[in-house]
Amino acid sequence: MKKIMIDGVSYIEEGDIIKSKENDNHKYVIIRTYSAGVHAGYLEKEENMKVVLKNARRIWYWEGAATLSQLAMEGTSKPEACKFPCEVDEITLVAIEIIPTTEKAKESIRNVPVWSA
Repeated sequence: MKKIMIDGVSYIEEGDIIKSKENDNHKYVIIRTYSAGVHAGYLEKEENMKVVLKNARRIWYWEGAATLSQLAMEGTSKPEACKFPCEVDEITLVAIEIIPTTEKAKESIRNVPVWSA
């Protein structure tokens, strides 16, 4: 992300704003759905379990955590074995479970190499 300082104020290039959600108050969460699988991303909006995630990754397959709860608290101890495709800018899902993550887990999930077929 590119930043410049002018008179002590930090500015971010417009194209980097979505990618810089770490600086916002949006929580990084894991979402479990009935039919669309599991996703992790920044919770933009939640209303009646309909959620909008920004910078979201599908958690297609994971190892190194016994459950989604452990993944949300500790991340994965086996990132090379996980299958997390690339991030999408935004996705809307109907959640049956919303699990806030720790900072450690967020970094672990975000740092899993992009899996592709």
